[in-house]
Amino acid sequence: MEIRTLKYFLAVAREENMTRAAEQLHVTQPTLSKALKSLEDELDKKLFTRHSFSIRLTDEGVLLRERAEDLISMADKIEKEFLSLDDITGGELFLGLAESYQIAHVANAIKALKERYPRLQYHIISGDTEQIAGKLQKGLLDFVVLAEDPDPRKYDFIPFPEADVWGLVFPADDPLAAKDQISLSDLIGLPLFCSEQAWIHEFKAWAGNKYDALHLEGSFRLSYNGSIFAKAGLGYLLTFDKLIDVSPDSGLVFRPLTPRLETKLYLVWKKYQTHTPIAERFLEHIRNTFHSGEDTVQEETGFSH
Repeated sequence: MEIRTLKYFLAVAREENMTRAAEQLHVTQPTLSKALKSLEDELDKKLFTRHSFSIRLTDEGVLLRERAEDLISMADKIEKEFLSLDDITGGELFLGLAESYQIAHVANAIKALKERYPRLQYHIISGDTEQIAGKLQKGLLDFVVLAEDPDPRKYDFIPFPEADVWGLVFPADDPLAAKDQISLSDLIGLPLFCSEQAWIHEFKAWAGNKYDALHLEGSFRLSYNGSIFAKAGLGYLLTFDKLIDVSPDSGLVFRPLTPRLETKLYLVWKKYQTHTPIAERFLEHIRNTFHSGEDTVQEETGFSH
């Protein structure tokens, strides 16, 4: 199974049209059709169902698309890593990031490196632990920022300087806005928004035997989207402080939870991982910054309540 053939397959899967895919790949349609037929014969599976004006993936085709995307990403990353070994002015950096105002530390580190290595290129994906840790395990990312304790058997890591504080975001004209803090009893009966990961882990532990009395109205991977629903009066968003604009003109407020609930952030990489030169420089910069405490972000980024 050749990388080129998988790229052909992904182009057809994306375009759902053989002619458009052939044009995008700069190959003839017979060449593309022959390559896909060869791939189906090799796997002994039908990958597409052909209709009058479109092509759709079979269940087997959907599975191959998921695997092929990872394989192509890995091949591209390997190629870029080897090219970067001789590039003393830059290189490629692949990062997966959780949501937190402390991501400013990462941005500041990249800015500092860009000043010294102007050809540095960086690729950022955002998501929850399951999404980004999976890509780290597959070797698609150099580092991830996780909002949960990493497994020391699988990862090396550096804790971020501070913990993120949980609270509730909701409309400013809500009666709860009169409170300075939100208790567990305040949450009972409310339609709540939260990330599924935090709901299952952080809030189950925090709420204890009253967990089942809480109602998850909907789950969001991105807090900003959750805040839009909260502003529309559909529910109340459980999220980190300083992620959502709760300035006087925003129409929203943030109130911390009581008892206080915090989550530590970690910069994480695979054990025994061999880093590219630019990834090593990034890690060294983060280590020095966190150790010295020089890089402060509280007043420079995020939204305070």
